[in-house]
Amino acid sequence: MLRLALRNVFRHRFRTAMTLAAIVFGVIGLILSGGFVQDTYYALGEALIHSQTGHLQVSRPGFHGKGARSPETYIVETPEVLIQSIKAHEPVDDVMGRLRFSGLLSNGRSDLPIIGEGVEADKEARLGSQIHITGGRQLDGGDSAGIVVGQGLANALNLRPGDHVTLLLNTAEGALNSMELDVVGTFQSFSKEFDARAVRIPLSAAQELTMTTGANTLVVSLKETRATTNVANLLTRELGGQNLEVKTWKELNAFYESTVALYERQFGVLQLIILMLVFLSVANSLNMSIFERVGEFGTMMAIGDARSTVRRLILTESIFLGLVGAGLGTIVGIVLALAISAVGIPMPPPPNANMGYTAHIRLVPLTVLIAFGVGFVATILASILPARRVSRIPIVNALRENC
Repeated sequence: MLRLALRNVFRHRFRTAMTLAAIVFGVIGLILSGGFVQDTYYALGEALIHSQTGHLQVSRPGFHGKGARSPETYIVETPEVLIQSIKAHEPVDDVMGRLRFSGLLSNGRSDLPIIGEGVEADKEARLGSQIHITGGRQLDGGDSAGIVVGQGLANALNLRPGDHVTLLLNTAEGALNSMELDVVGTFQSFSKEFDARAVRIPLSAAQELTMTTGANTLVVSLKETRATTNVANLLTRELGGQNLEVKTWKELNAFYESTVALYERQFGVLQLIILMLVFLSVANSLNMSIFERVGEFGTMMAIGDARSTVRRLILTESIFLGLVGAGLGTIVGIVLALAISAVGIPMPPPPNANMGYTAHIRLVPLTVLIAFGVGFVATILASILPARRVSRIPIVNALRENC
């Protein structure tokens, strides 16, 4: 049966080529579109991790829900021991403290409300690979009275590197405190909203302003993003009795999950459309090929072959076509994905973002497997009805096609 099926496939070369082309292009389309969507997930996640949240954050329970209004009530006092404990885990790359505050930033002529963070400058510079410095430079360990300002806020206050500003805020006890700071740089992150109100100053300066010695959050940077869930579970078990909670970057960026869910639904519709296109194209090609061979099948049945044998023959040919077409499509799709990724696809800024990025085609094994499966399954499904119909044609009528 297999030998006969292979001979039939290679005998009808034009029809075979048309069928294979439909399968190959469908599989290629799924690999490229799926890889593009997967890269979007990856780029968005890495942008959030390396511009704002890190992989994990350790804080007092409730800080991320209510801490924006009163961060001084969610202080982790003397976090140095906790930092060393977390850094002892092999997947952890670094741990840094952040102290959040809110207040007013003044350029001497006008002032605007801001949300600020006291940060460990050298550690944040290594983590913040997705923060783009638009003017000046990053904070460094030698800046005791430096400040970096979000680009939107800098534009609103007409600030440039080298300018002097005054930061005014309330201390934990409710007193008013202020500090003169030098603008050392302006930055853009992934989010326009963040850049419109964000400032960063050295952690020591923030502690002096707020009159505290601790931090609100300990930001954990991992060596690999895929280790996030395992490390989060480990730290949750270790810190559960210390009145601390661990949040992953996905939990800190709720819109990421919403974006992924939206893209998955869109990609699911795309998969269905491509499945239907492959199915209809293959069905049309197989129908033409099969019904041109009605006389051949009639002869088979006339010499004693059962109708089920005809059906099996057609299905065997379709299985072979599906395997070859899906296999070729997978190979070509992978090669194209690698070639496109080597060049990159320039992309405009996403909604609510400042910066564009270079997209790639990310090869995820599950996406490639689904593309192969769609091409193969569509071919088999497309052959079932024609095989059933042609096997039911009366032998006499089928033999007339030979005349």
